[in-house]
Amino acid sequence: MHTYIAKYFKVLMFGSMLAFSMHHAQAADGFEPKHKVVIQVSTADPLVQKIAVNNAVNLQEFYGIDNVKVEIVAYGPGLSLLTAASGQKDRVKSLVNQDITFSACANTMKGIKKKTGKEPTLIQGVTVVPAGVARIVELQEQGYSYVRP
Repeated sequence: MHTYIAKYFKVLMFGSMLAFSMHHAQAADGFEPKHKVVIQVSTADPLVQKIAVNNAVNLQEFYGIDNVKVEIVAYGPGLSLLTAASGQKDRVKSLVNQDITFSACANTMKGIKKKTGKEPTLIQGVTVVPAGVARIVELQEQGYSYVRP
């Protein structure tokens, strides 16, 4: 019985060390930032859209770009933030290159196409997700903090 317990203990210790080292390796490589934030944009109000983008930049400046993962999810009237006609288009283009993710709602895009006959042109680097609200839910389930400016 004593040998069985000793073997079990060794396996348990090895598994714990392996899990710790894998987690540590992921954190060191930037795969597991300490902070994860999703920012909702669902209004066409240019001031609110600017605040959302400012929030993302401020989070990176405060925590450090390697310590925070930020995703801005736009849907409904807020999709205008991510279109070629956006007043924030130059900032969005720049921030895509600074590890801020921008997600556009496909449902909203389909609705616009149904009304106007064509989908809006998105800023290069914007990701399309099936449903903006569902994306926010999924991110919260993955431990993201929710912000709505």
